[in-house]
Parts: sequence; C-alpha cells; structure tokens
Amino acid sequence: MDSRQQVLRLTEEAVCPICLDFFTDPVSLDCGHNFCRSCITQSWKKQEINSCPECRQEFPDRSLRGNRALANLAEKARTLNLNPQEKESKHQCEEHQEELKLFCKTDKKLMCLVCRDSREHKSHNFMPIKEAVGIYKDRVKSSLESLTGKKSAALEMEQQQKQQISQIQEESSSLQTHIKSEFTKMHQMLTEKEQSLLRDLREQEENILKPMEEHLQEIQENLNSIQNKLSKLEKQLQHTDGVIFLKEEVSRRRRINDTIDNVLSTEKSNILLPFPMWTEIVEAIKPNKGQTSSFVLIIIYNLNCYVYKYQREYI
Repeated sequence: MDSRQQVLRLTEEAVCPICLDFFTDPVSLDCGHNFCRSCITQSWKKQEINSCPECRQEFPDRSLRGNRALANLAEKARTLNLNPQEKESKHQCEEHQEELKLFCKTDKKLMCLVCRDSREHKSHNFMPIKEAVGIYKDRVKSSLESLTGKKSAALEMEQQQKQQISQIQEESSSLQTHIKSEFTKMHQMLTEKEQSLLRDLREQEENILKPMEEHLQEIQENLNSIQNKLSKLEKQLQHTDGVIFLKEEVSRRRRINDTIDNVLSTEKSNILLPFPMWTEIVEAIKPNKGQTSSFVLIIIYNLNCYVYKYQREYI
C-alpha cells in the first residue's frame, strides 16, 4: 500500500489542474504552476486579464515556458498506464486503509467494506456512496431552492422597504417645506397685524392725550395766573405802610375800572353777559323812541360790573 501511495503522488504531479489528465506539452508560469499549453491558452481566452487559475496571480503578457522534465514525467506515467482518476482512491478508511465505498445511514459516516462487517456496525443501515451522494445532493438542492426562494422574498421585501423609506423621506421633506412656507405666511401676517395694531394704538393715544394735554396746559396756566394773583395779594398785605397799601389798592381798582370801560367801549360788550336772561332783560328795557340811550348804558354798565365781580370772586 505504501508503494501504491507513492505512485499515486507521482501521478498527481504529472496531472494538469485544468483538464485533470496527464500533461500534454506542459508549460510553466512565472508563479511556478504548470498547465498544458492548450489548457492555459483556452483559459486565458475566456478571461479579460491573464491570471493563474490556481493562485490568481496576474501577468502583463502571455509568456509561457516549456517544462521538459514535467513532459517526460507525464510520458512515463502514461506508459505505465496509470489512470489519473485513481487519485480519488486517496479517500481511505483511517482504521483499515481500505477505500471508502459505503455510507452508514445510522452513524452518518463514510465507511469501507471491512467497517460494514465489523461488530460495531452490524445492525446499521448502509448505502453506496454514489447513492448517498444523490440523496444528499437532492436535499441540498431542496435547501438551495428554499434558500433561493427566501432570498428572492427577502430581496423583494428589501426593495419594498427601500421604496417605503424613500417615500416617507420624500413626504417628510415635502411636509417640512409646506410647514416652513405656511409659518412664513403666518409670521408675515402677524407682523402686519402687529404693525396695524400699534399704529391704531398710537393714533388712539394721540387722540386721547392731545385734548387732555391741552386741558392740562389750561389748568397749569390758570394755576399760574392764580398763583401770581395770590403772590400779589400776599405782597400787598405785607405792607406796613397804610398809605402805600391804599395807593396800590386804589391803583388796582382803577385798573379794574379801566378794564370795564374798555369792555363797554367795544362793539362786543355783550360777551360779558353769560346768562341768557340778562340778554332778555336788556331786550325788555330797550328804550322807546322818547327815551335816551344813556339810561340803557347805565343798566348795561351795572350788569357788567356785577358780572365782573362774579368772575373775580367765583371763577
């Protein structure tokens, strides 16, 4: 058995890795692997890049070197009528060194004929390796078909999920754009409304405050006038000299009388008569044709004096 194994190893060295037959016109590549010239040439015709079929090393050009020693070895192996396919016999039983020809269905193991006849496997079920290979290949094919179907379903689900994700992303992007646009409009509308309300508020404030400020100014002017008069009266009361006090009082009275005379001399002297009944009294006492106007003037003078006194004391 040892010599047979040595022969088989030598036979393997003379076999082309592509055609699995003895070399015919063997050539060597730069990587050290050997092939039939026709086998490597046909292999490179099917490839876009020149590479070694075993180690995949790439070569820039198709340089092939003939291997004369390997050609002689292949010729000797062919002369000895050795079948290169016998290299499969290397699958031997580790225990009995016999070729593995049976498959134990019970132990799910490859066995030789000696193993089948042993006491250990006496009640086990066996089948030829070729038949077992067919059965298991069918199972593998079934599993392969099942997995292929599952793969197709998974690929379809993946595609659908990608489409849904893309659709959601597009809808989200569109919705974001719409939200931004609507909020921009709302911001503009609120800004315009704010400006309008502020403008109306300023106008209302101006309309309300203007008469109030004018009234305040009148009040302040009246206060200033009253304060000036109070100051003059207080100053007048502070005089210790009776003569000076009388002179100033007479002068003040004279100014009052002059004011009354000026009022009487104007054409609008009836402005000093704020009460309608006084006007009716004047109408009632209008002079007849035989009366003089001096009588009417005296009455008007007295009425105006009364009005002036009333304004000085109460207004």
